Amino acid sequence: MIESTKIYHYNNLSLSYNRVGVQDKKPLIILHGWGSSKQVMMPLAKQLSDIRDCYVFDLPGFGNSSIPHESWSVDDYADLIQEFIANQEFDSVDLLVHSFGGRIALKLCARPNAKQHINKVLITGGAGMKPKRGWKYYLRKYTAKLLKAPFLILPPSLRGKALGWLRNTSLWKALGSSDYSKLEGTMRETFVKTVTEYLEPYLPKIPHEVLLLWGENDEAAPLYQAKRMEEGIEHAELVVIDHAGHYAFLDRPSHFTSIAKAFFEG
Repeated sequence: MIESTKIYHYNNLSLSYNRVGVQDKKPLIILHGWGSSKQVMMPLAKQLSDIRDCYVFDLPGFGNSSIPHESWSVDDYADLIQEFIANQEFDSVDLLVHSFGGRIALKLCARPNAKQHINKVLITGGAGMKPKRGWKYYLRKYTAKLLKAPFLILPPSLRGKALGWLRNTSLWKALGSSDYSKLEGTMRETFVKTVTEYLEPYLPKIPHEVLLLWGENDEAAPLYQAKRMEEGIEHAELVVIDHAGHYAFLDRPSHFTSIAKAFFEG
């Protein structure tokens, strides 16, 4: 049994990952959600360590990994994972991804020849589908536009400073999501760039066998989004875990692990 923490260097960034499992077993790359880290995924990785050689990442900007020097898109994160797989010279890998990690997996698996390097994919609480919006969302959106309007007519030399002041006001922060309000610099720009890209067009391009393992009570990525993924991906199957939410693997760990093992070993 292997258990170690390593650093992977990519484009002047230092990326921390844990490796846990059996060396001669198939590699399983595990990706966490937004605002999370590899530590959240480690209990699950250890439960799967008897059937897989698990690589559990801190994605750039999270945990013990470097913050990108400029804002990243979902494709930038997918490029990182693609290069890691190539550099490790794996024959092929499986993926297990949560929330934001789901965005990366969808982009990665829709790329040409991705099937050559990635075999099975398990997505839990995956993001990337366009959400249904209520009236409160649109009220916040258009209030923000009205607040910004007077600043946009200022000369460029004053506009940036004025908008910076606006973004630091309590009113502006109240209009944003809790994730957005906690962020600064390139990670704030990364958040906006990634969460506003909807990935429905990529679903038909994914040829992989995909298990969508979802918490029945997931509010961050509601069940209707999982059903949309199942409809869009040719070889996808949705399994719903009752009495579980967005972190189904923490809410029902034994049940989640037994289903995951059956999928990866089947």
